[in-house]
Amino acid sequence: MKIMKTIIYIILSAVICLSGYAQPIPTDSLYLGQVPPGYMPKIFVLPVNGSLRPIERITISNDGKEIFYGQLNTYPPSVSKVLYYRYNENRWQVSEELFSGYVAPALSPNDSIIFLLKSITYDRAETYFSRRTVSGWSTPEKMFYFSQQSHYTQSTSMNNIYISTNFPGSALRDVGKVIISGADTSVMSIGMPVNTTLDESDFFIARDESYIIHARHSPGVAGDLLISYKKVNGSWTNSKSLGSHINYPNPTWEYGPFVTQDNKYLFFTRGDNAWNSYFTYWCRIDNIIDSLKYTNFVPYLKNQIPNQTDTVGKLFNYTFPDSTFIDDDGNNTLTYSASLSNGTPLPSWLSFDSVSRTFSGTISPVQSISIKVTATDTAGTSAYCSFTLNIIQHIGLEPINEAVPNEYRLSQNYPNPFNPGTSITFDIIKQTHTLLKVYDVTGRLTAVLVNETLRAGSYKVELKAGNLSSGIYFYKLEAGNFIQTRKMILLK
Repeated sequence: MKIMKTIIYIILSAVICLSGYAQPIPTDSLYLGQVPPGYMPKIFVLPVNGSLRPIERITISNDGKEIFYGQLNTYPPSVSKVLYYRYNENRWQVSEELFSGYVAPALSPNDSIIFLLKSITYDRAETYFSRRTVSGWSTPEKMFYFSQQSHYTQSTSMNNIYISTNFPGSALRDVGKVIISGADTSVMSIGMPVNTTLDESDFFIARDESYIIHARHSPGVAGDLLISYKKVNGSWTNSKSLGSHINYPNPTWEYGPFVTQDNKYLFFTRGDNAWNSYFTYWCRIDNIIDSLKYTNFVPYLKNQIPNQTDTVGKLFNYTFPDSTFIDDDGNNTLTYSASLSNGTPLPSWLSFDSVSRTFSGTISPVQSISIKVTATDTAGTSAYCSFTLNIIQHIGLEPINEAVPNEYRLSQNYPNPFNPGTSITFDIIKQTHTLLKVYDVTGRLTAVLVNETLRAGSYKVELKAGNLSSGIYFYKLEAGNFIQTRKMILLK
């Protein structure tokens, strides 16, 4: 990846900066001479050319003398271009087209590189870059050659590059950090809680990486701008909304954030279902960045509690980890409670210790119960998750032949169809840890009949239907590298 190493060297070279002029721009001429807004956003006036809207991402040079912005004709665009204003000879020159076919510009921390987005569609988004030269800007070149999308690429003064991309298993885009190891280039997700099951494709990361402002939405559903702060351990806090004065209700979209070098002003795009409603807005942001950092963080679920399976008559004891829920104000602020998912109390045989986070009790009738665990912080905000406790009954595991079988085998249950019980036999050829599980037709685990190390031999186990409903079930044997699944039918 020679081109990657070259561009990163240029991006991270703090001595290159050709954008500055000898005289600073007068205060009243900053931002095209427009009167700065306060807390409430207002339109940042940029030229509207026919059906082209001056939207997506804006970027401004460190000295304030260059303003780059995009124009699109629709979503997804068939026409897109990057334009710019330059302050020279004590005035702002008329806006000029800089690049055609690109949008969403972003300058590197030293203004020597400009990142450009070739496409903003969900099936393809590619980053190009242009180098600043004495005479202007070089022809854009493709930056990444991996298979993933690269959207809203930005570099920081911490020698890092961030993009949003579609990580494996998701059609939506999340924020990630570019990792370069020798000739290999990859992207590592910054993880929860910034990245969720929704889309976080448009973002701005502070030059010192102290915060990220990102847009969160589902495709076709309006989005909002949120902020997350970097923690001492390198992870990120649970995101907070920038407020109702910035995030208007559905169907309004807020996205494409950019914050000025002094962290004073936020620029972003806002619009609704009408194309002519889209404009670039700006507002004062420094007070919001500071104040939100010290308001309460809502706890969130980091690790889902797995479903549990146990047997009637046994002592059930399960403690979920302290890392299940995270409160960025400190996990010692969380208190826990548990109930059935429908809001009714836990059954009388099952107790929950809120201090140790432990469920315990001698398991009573065969059933499947859904349990809701709630974590509440000192401000009264909560997060929760639900898990299923499957209670099964079987007559135990019985060796039926001590002779060593010639092969692994899982036999068809008998009787089949069955009601209320059935027998399952299997053979294992050497001592190994053995699992025999039962699943319903949706793939949900309904019973664990065997979960122990067995010697070579033939075995039989009985399954009692209990409160299982009529239907098709699958039972799967896992013994060493051997895995086999069979189908059985319960008829009540």
